[in-house]
Amino acid sequence: MSKEPIRLQTPLTGEGNESLRTGDVVLLSGVLFTARDAAHARIKEAIENGDPLPFDPEGQVVYFTGPAPARPGHALGPAGPTTASRMDPYSPLLIERGLKGMVGKGVRSEGVIRSMREHGCVYFGAVEGTAALLADRVKEAEVVAYEDLGAEAVRRLVVEDFPVVVVNDLRGGDLYREGRERWRRPVVPG
Repeated sequence: MSKEPIRLQTPLTGEGNESLRTGDVVLLSGVLFTARDAAHARIKEAIENGDPLPFDPEGQVVYFTGPAPARPGHALGPAGPTTASRMDPYSPLLIERGLKGMVGKGVRSEGVIRSMREHGCVYFGAVEGTAALLADRVKEAEVVAYEDLGAEAVRRLVVEDFPVVVVNDLRGGDLYREGRERWRRPVVPG
């Protein structure tokens, strides 16, 4: 685990992701795409039908969020992380097409973790309760697909020093599992 934040510029690469370890604090800059459940279902449908995707996933990072409307003078409203497991049925489809990062909260399924390791994708956690702070790191935001989904539309965000933590790395590290093991208290017979 790094002591100083690691600064990464998107798009990411599998080789660049290899140096990341669970617990590393990362500051992402560049482009992130937002997509939640409804958008992921449409992306899956587009893949199955051979239709164009709303963005080329190669090297990209998807942030699982449904932001609130922007306040005056801001690019985006509060944008906290969504529970990532809701995207588990869809994530391997994007990972297989070159997605290199995902940002959300909560654990991922074994199938998603296996796909991530096989294709060089890292899962980052964003801290719950920091929606306004995270939105302040967004410099530009535009809807690029599925506008009818409102908050769940696919957006292209330009971010600067967007704070995340590596939850699942390419070596099989899992911050949730490691944290539970580290802080587990022994059972004392009573």
